[in-house]
Amino acid sequence: MNDDLGAPVELPERPRRVVSLVPSLTEVLAADVRDALVGVTDYCTHPADLDLPRIGGSKYPKVDQVLALSPDLVVANSEENRPEEVAELRGAGVPVWVTEAPATVPAALASIRRLLAEAFALAEPEWLREAERLWNRELPPVTATAIVPVWRKPWIVVGRDTFAGDVLRRLGIANAYAEHEDRYPRPKLDELQAVRADLVVLPDEPYEFTADDGPEAFPGTRSVLVNGRFLTWYGPSLVLAHAALAAALEPGPTERA
Repeated sequence: MNDDLGAPVELPERPRRVVSLVPSLTEVLAADVRDALVGVTDYCTHPADLDLPRIGGSKYPKVDQVLALSPDLVVANSEENRPEEVAELRGAGVPVWVTEAPATVPAALASIRRLLAEAFALAEPEWLREAERLWNRELPPVTATAIVPVWRKPWIVVGRDTFAGDVLRRLGIANAYAEHEDRYPRPKLDELQAVRADLVVLPDEPYEFTADDGPEAFPGTRSVLVNGRFLTWYGPSLVLAHAALAAALEPGPTERA
């Protein structure tokens, strides 16, 4: 079998010891093959009761600690994890399944379905069917245009072909940087402030924007604080994310007028 990038993954039997290098995939595996998980990153925060060895961050996992857990499969992502660590793990004889960074919600769900079916021989879980029901609908009309920062110092925003951008578009929110040549542009603040946008969407991860840290940079533009997991994680969180994000993004009375 091959992973999302076409690399071969040799699995003689269903994996029994799995290390996840991706928080959203940790949530998926904890929901569907929890007994197989033996190690996760420092940023794998869900489910909240997951008590497993931590092997460092997604970008810089401690490969020696991963190998010490004797995994028969490591799951990674082309955007969140560096090729160097993937190559080192494969060089040590550990199979690594790399998922592709999804540009849309349907692409993310298709990737998860294939991972569960091919690597673990699992039937489609109920949460995945519900997520598809909620998110695979006809695109609604655009009701607002948003700037979506994911970092400051320097400012980094969501650009073209991103999962977060597609999540918002499926809720009727257009991304002001959707046509930018970069997936994550780094505009200066004065450029951001000059963009004609109806709102600024501020997640609490990877940068933790708060009511006191973020909105003040965009005076006169409505700021919406959202759960970053609902905006960027593709897994069981998507079931709750649809209603939660829709409620948070609902325009105020002056915007409806």
